[in-house]
This record gives sequence, C-alpha cells and structure tokens, in this order.
Amino acid sequence: MAQNWQELTNLTQDKDFLVERVRLEDSDIAIEGSFELPPLAKLSMQDQIFVTVFIQSDGSIKETERLFGVSYPTIKSRLKKIARQLEFVQLNAAPSKSDVLKRLDKGEISVDEALEMLK
Repeated sequence: MAQNWQELTNLTQDKDFLVERVRLEDSDIAIEGSFELPPLAKLSMQDQIFVTVFIQSDGSIKETERLFGVSYPTIKSRLKKIARQLEFVQLNAAPSKSDVLKRLDKGEISVDEALEMLK
C-alpha cells in the first residue's frame, strides 16, 4: 500500500534521502536505481503546503495573507526563505559539450553550428 507524502516526510524527519525504487501505478513495472528528489519535494511539509496554497491562490500575497492569517511581510519573508532553498532555474541554459557532440554525431547540426554552441 502506498504511503502518502506527508507520512514519508514524517518518517524521514525532513532529512535528505534518495528514492531507490519506483513502481508505475497500476502496473507491475518497477525501476530501481538512485533517484534524487525534485527541488520542491525536498521542501519541508510546511513549506510544501505554503507553496501549494500560494499557487492555488494564483500567487496572490493578499489572498495568502488572508488564508494564513498573517501579514504581508510574513508572507514575503516566507517566500524568500523558500526561494533560497531552491536552485535558480535557467531556462535558456547553454547545452553541455557532450550534448553538442551528440547532436553533431547524429548530423543534427553542422560543424560550424557546433563550434558556435561551444563558445
């Protein structure tokens, strides 16, 4: 029987952990390995609840204030604390050398394009 995320968080006491087995729901397919959790899943349960409420209120600080019964500075402080725990996501990250070389090897890009990407 599957345990919910809150039970897992309680068991691990907010300590870092790796997932070593994943089973597809409604299937006998299981994958074993060492899987790091996504950044949002690494947040404490309280921070996950806060982020969920904030998102469900369409990112409205005013609505989040009302739901939690706290002030604007408290909400801003909590958001900043959570943001510091998350890595900055770079949307237009440069491709790695190995990715460029793989694309070149597959003929997806020319030598000149590969050189430009590696600059």
